[in-house]
Amino acid sequence: MKALLCAALALCATLAQAAVSVTDDSGKQVVLARPAQRVISMAPHVTELLFAAGGGARIVGAMNYSDYPEAARTIPLIGSNSQIDLERVIALKPDLLIVWQSGNTARQIEQLASLGIPVFHSEPHSFAQVESSLLRFGRLLGTDKAAGAAAAQFRAKVEGLRTRYAARPPVSVFYQAWDNPLFTLNGEQIASDAIRVCGGRNIFAGLKTIAPQVSVEAVIQADPDAIVGGKLYTPQDRGLSIWQPYRGMRAVRHNNLFTLDEELLTRPGPRIVDGAAVLCLRLDEARRRR
Repeated sequence: MKALLCAALALCATLAQAAVSVTDDSGKQVVLARPAQRVISMAPHVTELLFAAGGGARIVGAMNYSDYPEAARTIPLIGSNSQIDLERVIALKPDLLIVWQSGNTARQIEQLASLGIPVFHSEPHSFAQVESSLLRFGRLLGTDKAAGAAAAQFRAKVEGLRTRYAARPPVSVFYQAWDNPLFTLNGEQIASDAIRVCGGRNIFAGLKTIAPQVSVEAVIQADPDAIVGGKLYTPQDRGLSIWQPYRGMRAVRHNNLFTLDEELLTRPGPRIVDGAAVLCLRLDEARRRR
């Protein structure tokens, strides 16, 4: 009888250790009976975070544009931002779905939740939340050691940039997400945190919408020290050249129009610190030209 009791207690202890409980970015508690073995990533940044956290081999399905690291390109796609193949999701037999509130529609998230598979909401708005995501993904997958190392490396890079640049004279920045119509990003988008780390100030950080449309006149009135935008994708894209006629603006007058890799600045994954490092250098150029 004693032996049976001990065995039962040992089994209970093992099961307790196997259970996983993590709070997602919506504040919801996600509980798994054991670390996830088959994960579907519903956003490119989630795919990058999972690989960095040591769980790349556990991803059985992903959304379009999941293109980093190189191994991510071989993962079967289960849909796009506009449509999900639910039959394929079910066929892949995932034990965890990681969704992105800003990138997946409410209808898509409802459809996935209806499958009865645990759903984790990922929505990092800051560098601190990227670090936290790495640790939580490691917990969900049972890859804590790899995730901890990745989080520590990420934190060290961020603190290095913050120590070097954050106390320098501020630089006002307009981030151009698109030129026609003219869109920017507010203070909730992680690109704004990159600007802050570099000692910059997003001139439209206070707007309520994450990706608000603004007017050329509003940018001219704010007269930023620097304008930052992404690379061109089609011959129709004019990019930062739209500002050249406005020679009275400080950013134009001092040649502080900087084209950067927007994927490294707006995708909330581990590589954002690399994008921030380039941004910091450009904003330091703007300081010297004032």
